[in-house]
Order: sequence, then C-alpha cells, then structure tokens
Amino acid sequence: MEFSLQLQAIICFCALLAAIICLYVATNTTNRNRKRGSRPPEPEGAWPFIGHLHLLEKNQLLHQTLGKMADKYGKAFMIRLGIRQALVISSWEVAKECFTTNDKLFSSRPKFLAVKLMGYDHAMLGFAPYGPYWRNIRKLATVELLSNHQLELIKHVRDIETKIFIKELYELCVKNGGLVDVEMKERFGDLAMNIILRVIAGKRFFGRDTNADDQDSRQCQKALGNFFYLVGLLLPSDNIPFLGWLDVVNGYTGQMKKTAKELDTLFGRLVHEHRHKRLNESIKEEEKDFIDVMLSVLDDGKTSAEDADTVIKSTCLSLILGGNDTTVVTLTWAL
Repeated sequence: MEFSLQLQAIICFCALLAAIICLYVATNTTNRNRKRGSRPPEPEGAWPFIGHLHLLEKNQLLHQTLGKMADKYGKAFMIRLGIRQALVISSWEVAKECFTTNDKLFSSRPKFLAVKLMGYDHAMLGFAPYGPYWRNIRKLATVELLSNHQLELIKHVRDIETKIFIKELYELCVKNGGLVDVEMKERFGDLAMNIILRVIAGKRFFGRDTNADDQDSRQCQKALGNFFYLVGLLLPSDNIPFLGWLDVVNGYTGQMKKTAKELDTLFGRLVHEHRHKRLNESIKEEEKDFIDVMLSVLDDGKTSAEDADTVIKSTCLSLILGGNDTTVVTLTWAL
C-alpha cells in the first residue's frame, strides 16, 4: 500500500514537472517569435500529426491548391506537412529575398528517404547540407565543368552531338518517305544524355556509334527514370516518421534500394574504367573528362579510395540528373 502511494506521488510529480517544462518552452518560444517578428500566416484546418496534408487534394494539381491558399493568405504563408513546416512563396520579390538576400538560410534541403537510399546518404550536390563538403563539391563542379572557359573547351561536344541528332532525324524522314511521327521528348532525352555523359565520362550511350555496352545504355535509362519517379514521391515516413513501415509494405523502400544498386553499379564501372586507364596510359589534358579531373583532385592520398569513389559517383549522378530532365522539358515545351 505504502509503495503504491509512493509510486502515485512520483507519477504526479513527473507529470507536474513535464507540464511546467512544456509551459516554459511554449512561453519562451512565443517570446522569441515576438522578438523576431511575426511569423507568416498559417491556413486553418490543420490536423494533429498530419498537419495540412489532407488539404492537398489528389484531384487538383499542387500548384493550383497552393495558389488558392496564396489568394487567401498572401504571398508567403506556412503549411505543416506532418512534423515538417514548409514556407510557400508566390511572388518574385519574396523569392529574391529568400534565395538571394538570405540564400544561406535556405541552402539546405530536408532529408528524405529517397535521397538517403538512392543519393549516397545525401552526398549528392543538390541534396547535401550546406557546409564545407557542399562548398568544395560545388566549387569543383563550377570550375572544372560549368565555368565559361570550360564550356568553351567542350563546345565541340555539343556541336558534334547536335549534328548527329539532326542527321539521324533527317535519315529517319528520308527512310519513311518524308513523313514520320517522332517522339521528340525521347529524342531530346537521348541528345541531352549523350552530351552530359560525353562531358562527364567520355561516352555516348544512345543512338548510333555509341561507345558503351547496350546493357549499360538500357540500365542507365531505366535506372534514371526510376530515380526521377521515386524521388518525386511524397512518402509517409518523410513527413510522419513512425509510419515508415508503410514504405516497406508499399514496396517503395525495396524499389529505391534496387535503383540505388543499379546506379551504383553503373557509375562504379565508369570510375573503375577511368582508374584503370589512368594507371595504364597517359591522358592528354584536352582529352580529360570530368571523372578524370575528379580522380586527379581526390586521389591525393588525403581521401580514401572508397570515400573518393562515393564523392565521384554522387556528383556525377547530381550533374546528370540536373542537366537532363530540365533540359528535355524546356526543349519539348519550346518546340
């Protein structure tokens, strides 16, 4: 009996202490928010645990739903996606304030399961948190691949691939008597991939006169398509962590691991080929591709071979994904 009373007293004390702590945290947070200024408005109707997820209707495009909210709540407002908070902006003035004036505050992205499993645990340039690693990889990509000088050096690659692209279309039309239906989105995709892969790895994967195995071409195309699909999913665990088991049940976790293995095998083979080539023959400066440059920078004894390979593979994947899809969509839209 005495033990029971003591246990009840301990439970009451713990509950009271927890209430005091919660009250202190809430009061302190409110005071800090008042000092920092008012927060953006938040739409009504948020539910416990899921926040505003139920307001994102399946039968309406996301930008239309958010546009209606912007009409009601202004150019900037907050929504809750499970445990996460998201700032929605709908004007170029606010976008400039976020991504130019305060760019460092918005430079990191939330961590998602898809990027963890398929993006080398957030080592990809587009998903890595802001810090020394991100700055070093960004500098390497900018100087060795995206600078004006480097773009001028690889201009011949773009010219050659564009001529091959036009020649193949012409021959296809001649072969079919001048009239033929062509899926231009697919053709633009092959063109963009050939340019990117020649610059990064010295290979063209699609069309005629390829210097890659047919198996590599099919694997690359399929794996990248799966990556785009899976990374665009809104998974339960990304917003409500304790629902992670649903990702396993739905099969998404397995698909991501399979895609990650396929991409890692593909890029691992490319890195291995470049290492072997460097050991057995000298490479002229004008013949170096991006993997050659990264191997030269990272194989300095300060980075283990395993870490260096991960950096190279994740960076190549970032550049291919960043340069392929947006280019294809823009060209298709312009056409």
